[in-house]
Amino acid sequence: MQTVSRRIAAELAARIAAGEPPPGERIMSTRQIMAEYGVAMATATKVIAHLRDEGLVRARPGVGTVVSGNAPPPGTSPDRDLVVRTAITIADAEGLQGLSMRRLAGELSMPTMSVYRHVQDKEELVLLMMDKVMAANPPPPRLDPARDGWRACLEALARLQWSMYRRHTWLAQAVSFTRPLLAPHAMAHTEWAMRALEGHGLDPSTQFRAAVTIANYVRGTAVNLEDEAQAVQETGLTDEQWMQGQEQRFTDVLATGKLPLMARFVASEDPELTLDMLLEYGLQRLLDGLATQLA
Repeated sequence: MQTVSRRIAAELAARIAAGEPPPGERIMSTRQIMAEYGVAMATATKVIAHLRDEGLVRARPGVGTVVSGNAPPPGTSPDRDLVVRTAITIADAEGLQGLSMRRLAGELSMPTMSVYRHVQDKEELVLLMMDKVMAANPPPPRLDPARDGWRACLEALARLQWSMYRRHTWLAQAVSFTRPLLAPHAMAHTEWAMRALEGHGLDPSTQFRAAVTIANYVRGTAVNLEDEAQAVQETGLTDEQWMQGQEQRFTDVLATGKLPLMARFVASEDPELTLDMLLEYGLQRLLDGLATQLA
C-alpha cells in the first residue's frame, strides 16, 4: 500500500513527465503541497525527498526546487571527475542528506549500479568531494610566515576555510578530526599551518595540535551552516525573518527581569550576533592564547 507521500510524489512525477512544469521551472513548495493536499509539513517534505531520490527535481540555490533537466544524455558514461563534480553540486544544494548513489545516478541519467564503477562507496565519494574542494582552495600562496608572521598566516588560512564552508555547507559534516579521511589536499592545509608555527620552539606534537585545534574550531562553528540552510529551505524564512517572528517572545522572556545581563545586551547599541562574528571573536581568542605559548 502506497504511503500518502509516495502517492502525492507519483502524481507530481506524472505532471513532470507531461512537462508541467518544464525542466528548470520550480515545482510546488512544501507549503503549496500542504495547502493543495491537506497534509502536514513532514509529509510534504517527504514528497520532495521522493522526487529528489528519483532524480526528477533538484534544489537550485536562490530559486528553490526545480525540475531537473541538465543531466547528460542517456547512454553517456561520465568519468569520475564528472561524478564527483555532480555530487558536489547536489550536496551544495541539498546537503549530504540529499546525496545518495541513487540520487546521483538519477542526475547523471545512468543506472545506480553504474556509479560504483567510478567510486567504491559513498565514503569514498565524500572523500573525493572534500579533496576536490580543498584542491580548489589551496593555502594562501602569497603569505610567507617568515615575512608576514605566523598569526597573519593562520588567520588567513582559517578565513579561507570558513569561506569554503560558507560555499559548501555540507563540507563541515564531512570533515572529521577523530576519524579523518585521508584527503591529500586537506592534509596540505594542516602542513601549511604547521609550517607557519615552525621556528617558534614548539615540538612537532604541539605544532600539529595547534594547527588542528584552529581548523577544528572553524569546522565546529561551520557545522551550523547546513542546519541554517536547511531551516531556510523548509520554512521559507531567512534567519532575520525568523528572529523578527520571535521578537515578542524575546520581549516577554526578558520582561520577567530574571535575565538582566541578557536584557542589557539586547538593549545595547550593537545586539547583533552572527556566525561570522562568533567565528572571528573565537579565532582571535584562540590566537591570543597561542601567542602566550609562543612567547
